[in-house]
Amino acid sequence: MLTGTVRRAQGGLYEVETPDGVIEAVLRGRLKREQRTGEKVVVGDRVDVQRESTGEEEAWTIENVHERTTVLARKAPGKAPRPKAIVANVDQVLVVFAAAKPDPHLRMLDRFLVIAESSDIAPLIIVNKVDLIGIDAARAIFAHYERAGYTVMYTAAKAGLGVAEMGEALCGRLSALTGPSGVGKSSLLNAVQPGLGLRVSAISEAVNKGRHTTVTAQLIPLECGGWVADTPGLRELGLWEIDRDQLHFYFPEFENLLDDCRYPGCTHTHEPGCAVRAAVDAGHIHPGRYDSYRRMYAGEQEEGGWDG
Repeated sequence: MLTGTVRRAQGGLYEVETPDGVIEAVLRGRLKREQRTGEKVVVGDRVDVQRESTGEEEAWTIENVHERTTVLARKAPGKAPRPKAIVANVDQVLVVFAAAKPDPHLRMLDRFLVIAESSDIAPLIIVNKVDLIGIDAARAIFAHYERAGYTVMYTAAKAGLGVAEMGEALCGRLSALTGPSGVGKSSLLNAVQPGLGLRVSAISEAVNKGRHTTVTAQLIPLECGGWVADTPGLRELGLWEIDRDQLHFYFPEFENLLDDCRYPGCTHTHEPGCAVRAAVDAGHIHPGRYDSYRRMYAGEQEEGGWDG
């Protein structure tokens, strides 16, 4: 029996990094029947594997999946209400958006941040392709996230801008790289660690959206230490298992105002004497962020319905 970390999962076959090297394993039948939150095994999971001999052939099976310390999950596409785990046991999530091509969808960014905050995973915002519009224009779009307390890095994979700083943020940690399709996640990883050769694709000029160049999540070892999970680009992002009454805790710019509302249990949507709404009116909270909060509180999911 060996313990290892799942590096890649596709088609029922799992690539596991163990002390004895990388092996391929399948899931033990009883584990397939057990009910677990989200997928039974995802990239980043710690698993116990065992080798079995059948005649002249040897095969590895996953016998046990360790308890996850963190899990990044979203609502699975479709009508059936169920979670879809993206990656497990990460220390931080780097949320990548492009300054242009495709144009940044900030309400989607807000959803990524809420998912990270609610999962107790530290988020880091990466704004890529800043060379397309200039660093000053990019900062103007994303400056209110910095004011809210988030760390924002500005990069241009092709020009090498910000690549070294992003590499430093990845070293020694288990990180997830996520974001919409076409924002340059794989290009950034290729720039951070030359020689990876991850597949990249151009933006469709017709729809200004990227193609899915990463089709399955994979855990990539870094030469400087640590791992990074390159995840498929997402075009939809539904919230899963987030308590609506806890939602205000996942907007850090609200934190110092929550005790100043007139009414206990204030929803910050309509009540008089709401300190959050007053901060929006005074320009201390960005109206776009507040609009995202209201939409999420009201249950306006990109895939429909509140899942809390």
